[in-house]
Amino acid sequence: MLQLSNYPRMRTLASRSNSYELCRQITAKYAKTFYLGTLLMPEAKRRAIWAIYAWCRRTDELVDGPQSSTTTNETLDGWEKQLECLFAGDPLDDIDVALVDTLQHFPMDIEPFRDMIAGQRMDLYRSRYETFEELNLYCYRVAGTVGLMSTAILGVDTSNHTAPWNRDKDVLIPTEEAIALGIANQLTNILRDVGEDARRGRIYIPLEELALFNYTEDDLFKGVVDERWRSLMRFQIQRARKFFTLAEKGIRRLCADSRWPVWTALMLYQQILDAIERNEYDVFRQRAFVSGPRKLLCLPIAGLRSKVL
Repeated sequence: MLQLSNYPRMRTLASRSNSYELCRQITAKYAKTFYLGTLLMPEAKRRAIWAIYAWCRRTDELVDGPQSSTTTNETLDGWEKQLECLFAGDPLDDIDVALVDTLQHFPMDIEPFRDMIAGQRMDLYRSRYETFEELNLYCYRVAGTVGLMSTAILGVDTSNHTAPWNRDKDVLIPTEEAIALGIANQLTNILRDVGEDARRGRIYIPLEELALFNYTEDDLFKGVVDERWRSLMRFQIQRARKFFTLAEKGIRRLCADSRWPVWTALMLYQQILDAIERNEYDVFRQRAFVSGPRKLLCLPIAGLRSKVL
């Protein structure tokens, strides 16, 4: 269980290299598809992304981890105070060291981090979402924020602003697209994990959309896969793909050395939706995943897209 630090203040913390290695291990263990994309980044960027992911993972574990039953609002208050220490350059545990170093090299705003903690607070007291508008806010907080954090590391292409007639123009930062990618990924997670979430008593598909397809909470908890469910899942997958399409439009604005890994990560996550379709929308008894050969096939296609799109 990744949890809040209880280390004495005088404890000698890990070196930066060892801290980044801990972050790498966390990313490789818990986000295999995402981790593959990071390996295509320059070293400084991939290490920074690992540090961000490790913090996000630890934040999520407070509510969804093995010991989440002991997490309270006060727990998250303490985590937010630890976050403020990080932004003040004061790491409190070994994994913090990498994030403090990342913040020194890639300055970013604290608000997306705070918003993510707010998303975890939602999970403390909510197990249902009535409308997509409510779910969309949750998805922004727990995943759209990751897009904002990552953009500061990935960097924005400013090569078109070197000409004298472009120097006074604002650099276009793909903020909306970055948030869209995070939301698309979270919607994909929700669809992949319907069965797992149901076993924990949670339903993330909006209740009014269940009703729209005449599918009940009881049906979901029983794992009923029929034409009602398949129609509902097709509707959900179509929405997720719209967010992916919006996200794609922002990749061209990123630094050249960031486009290939982002295309790779995006395409691999899209393929989870393809896997759900191949499994005939049975997310109760079959886990959708992307096979090794499919991942490898994705790499050259993503590389080509990074150069021409």
